[in-house]
This record gives sequence, C-alpha cells and structure tokens, in this order.
Amino acid sequence: MKYKEIFELKSIGLNNSQIGRRLGISRNTVRKYLGMSPEEFEAWLHSLETREKKLDPHKDRILHWLKEYPDTSSAQILDWLEEKLGVTNVSEGTVRNYVNELREIYHIPKTANYRVYTAVEEFRRVCNAKWTLERQYS
Repeated sequence: MKYKEIFELKSIGLNNSQIGRRLGISRNTVRKYLGMSPEEFEAWLHSLETREKKLDPHKDRILHWLKEYPDTSSAQILDWLEEKLGVTNVSEGTVRNYVNELREIYHIPKTANYRVYTAVEEFRRVCNAKWTLERQYS
C-alpha cells in the first residue's frame, strides 16, 4: 500500500513532491497520508469501501445498460442518465469511475465494435464529376 511506501521514502529524506512523483500521486495526497496515523488510514480506507456513492440509486439501471450494450462508453451512460433519469449532479469523471467499477465487479468487458468502411461507387462518381467540372471552369 502506498501509505507504507510514503513513510519509507520520507525516512530516506525525499520531500513530498519527490515522493508523489515516484509513486504517481499528488504531493497533497502525500501530505495527507503523512498526517494520518495507521489507525486513521485504516478507518479512511474502510470508509471508502462502505460509503454510498452518488450513482448508487441508479446502479440497477446502469447495470442494465452495460449488460444490454457492453460497448457503451461512460459518456453515453452520462447522457442517458441526464436525458432519461434527469440526473444532473454528477461529473463525467464520477460516471467513468463508477462504470469502470461496475464493469470490474460484474465482469462486463467493454467490447469494441469496429466499422468496416468501403467506398460507395455513386459517391465516388459524384465527387469525380464535381472535380472535373471545377477543373474545367478554373
């Protein structure tokens, strides 16, 4: 856990910014963890696991969408929440994190559907004719 690593790096003389860069977290997070006792840190971790999230009231609906449309992005989920349920108090990041968590818990991988593009013959003729006309009158 990063908590232990922070104290180890601090004991060898690194400052908060250096510790943050090395661990990939902000210096403010480093400072916050340094200010916590091990018991406070455990309590804080426990609170993360048990607290209610903003999107919990809509969990069943979001799960339904993810199962029915596994290739759906979190941006699309946010649009549906706003349009269909009138949810306005969440950010894109909140929805993205919540959707990623649900995908992980319920083993719903995001499938990628690739479009196959082919030339449309009629469109090509129209473009060529237009190009020819433009060239003639230029």
